[in-house]
Amino acid sequence: MMNFMDLTSCRLCPRNCGVNRKAGELGFCGLPETIRAARAALLYCEEPCISGANGSGAIFFTGCNLGCRFCQNVDISGGMRKTAASSYAGETLTADKLSDIMQKLQEQGASNINLVTPSHILHVLIPALEKARQRGLHIPVVYNTASYEKAEVLRALEGLVDIYLPDLKYHDPQISASYSNAPDYWQSATAAIAEMVRQCPEPLFADGSSSLNEEDDRNDPLMTRGVIVRHMVMPGHTRDSMEILRYLYETYGNRIFISIMNQYTPMPRCADDPLLSRPVTKKEYDEVVDFAISLGIENGFLQEGGTISKSFIPAWDGTGIR
Repeated sequence: MMNFMDLTSCRLCPRNCGVNRKAGELGFCGLPETIRAARAALLYCEEPCISGANGSGAIFFTGCNLGCRFCQNVDISGGMRKTAASSYAGETLTADKLSDIMQKLQEQGASNINLVTPSHILHVLIPALEKARQRGLHIPVVYNTASYEKAEVLRALEGLVDIYLPDLKYHDPQISASYSNAPDYWQSATAAIAEMVRQCPEPLFADGSSSLNEEDDRNDPLMTRGVIVRHMVMPGHTRDSMEILRYLYETYGNRIFISIMNQYTPMPRCADDPLLSRPVTKKEYDEVVDFAISLGIENGFLQEGGTISKSFIPAWDGTGIR
C-alpha cells in the first residue's frame, strides 16, 4: 500500500504532483514539507450549529490544491497564480505549535476546532491532532475542505475528525476545469464525501438529537458529529447546482445536511468574464432553493440575500498564530 505521507514523492491529493517536498520542491499547493497558517480566531459566520454562540475556532492554512479563478482568499491560497506559498500571508507552524493553537482556541471558548483548507498539510495535521487530544482537547474537530481529496488518504483521519464540512463545487467537468483547473473534481470530491459519510454516517447534536429546530436555527444545539456538504451557487450555473443537489439527496437523503450558499463575490480579476464578473441573482438562487425543496431535502441551511461582501474575508494578519 502506498504511503501517502511520504513527501519525497507527494501524492497527498488528486494532483499527484510527485514532487519531493522534503527537499523543498513545490507542487501545486505551493508548500514544501513545512506548513503555514495565516489566522486562528473565533469565527461567527459558519452554519449556526458550527459557530454556535461562542464562535468556531477557525485555523486558516496557507496554500491550496485547487486554483479557483474567483477565490476570495487569494492572499493565502494563491488562486490560479501558483507560486511558492512562502510569498502568501502566513506563518510557519510545527505540529507542536499547531497543537498549542488548538488548545488556546479551546480555552477561548471555541465551539470546535475548524481546520480550513487542510488537504495538503495532513502530514503535520495528523500528529498535531494526536498531540492536542493527548493534551486535553475535547471539543469537536471540523475538517473544512474544498473536497479535492483522496478518499484513501482521508481514512487516516478516522477517529480524529468529528465533523466534515466539505464543499461540492461542481458537477460538470468543463466548469471545474475552467474555474478550478480540476477536470476530475467531481469524481474525486464525490469519492471523498462518501468516505466522510462512512466515518460520520449520521448527524448528532449536543442535546443528543439528530435534527435541528426548523423555526429558529440560531437556538439550535451544536453539531458534535456528522457531515454538512456546502454548495455555493455560481452565476449562470443553476443547472449544475441542481445536478449536485439531486446527487446528494438521492445518495444520502437526510443523513447529511446540505448548505446552499449565496455568497459568491465577484473579484476584480474576474472582470473580463461575463459570468464570474457578476453576483448570483435572486432568481438564480431561488430556483436552486425551490429545486431543493421539490426534492424533499429537509436537513439544510440557506443564506439570505446580501451576504455578498468582501467584508466577510478575514484579515490575514497572523492573529492567533504569532
